[in-house]
Amino acid sequence: MMQGILIVDKPTDWTSFDVIAKLRGILGTRKLGHSGTLDPMATGVLPVFCGGASKAVDLQLDHTKAYRAVLRLGQRTDTGDVTGTVLETTPVTAGEQELLAVLPQFLGPRMQTPPMYSAVKINGQPLYKLAREGKTVERKARPIEILDIRYEGSPAENEYALTVKCSKGTYIRVLLEEIAEAMGQKGTMSALRRVAAGVYSEADAHTLEEIQAAKDAGPEALQALMLPVESVFASLPLLVADERVEQHLYNGCPTSRYPAADGRYRVRNAGGQFLGLANVVNGVLKVEKLFVERN
Repeated sequence: MMQGILIVDKPTDWTSFDVIAKLRGILGTRKLGHSGTLDPMATGVLPVFCGGASKAVDLQLDHTKAYRAVLRLGQRTDTGDVTGTVLETTPVTAGEQELLAVLPQFLGPRMQTPPMYSAVKINGQPLYKLAREGKTVERKARPIEILDIRYEGSPAENEYALTVKCSKGTYIRVLLEEIAEAMGQKGTMSALRRVAAGVYSEADAHTLEEIQAAKDAGPEALQALMLPVESVFASLPLLVADERVEQHLYNGCPTSRYPAADGRYRVRNAGGQFLGLANVVNGVLKVEKLFVERN
């Protein structure tokens, strides 16, 4: 079975689930997981965890995201983006100068209320389903963090491109509405592309057409597009296990008096094969999660 992480360049008008359904057909497996859902209008980096790598979805160390978004001034929609119904159109009386003046106030930790058009569940019901019925319910604000925000120019009249690096759970369309409000304007999101998710970036991504072409070329070409599951844990220190310790890990046995500092490690065997994650506590090495078949 294929194992690894396939970074998909999600096309517009596809849901993240549409991408998974397509890949199940291409890869011939249902054992797929993805990280960080993207709205249908958004494009860009969607990490898909294939085969045994799917166990790593919930173990990622880096949850930061980066987006390239376009703010359109002069209108407000029910969805917070241009796919929605226009609720209000207003004259635009601010521009680049006002935008640059307000951007610094959005840096750092802040609270953000999820939009009604979102997959957040309240009493088991996704908000977007309630929104489609014309209902609005109270949502709790959640802590997020904007790590970086940069102005990238104006692609069209009254439109301003921004690159935002942020914590997971950040709604960029809500952020853009807030930026417009700080400028004394109404605003909505006219484009969104995720350029990075955790340790993965646009440079790692492949279109569905490229993935299909690799499938047609044969299993080796398809496997070559996948990143190793170890890439998720690249920031952890490496520990190389000898044969005895490797067997302990397979059997779930602790190894006492292990000569390493306390902490969390990614582990390879003497042959360089990635085995999984382990922890050292008070000189005792214990397996956390294996990504290989037990011997």
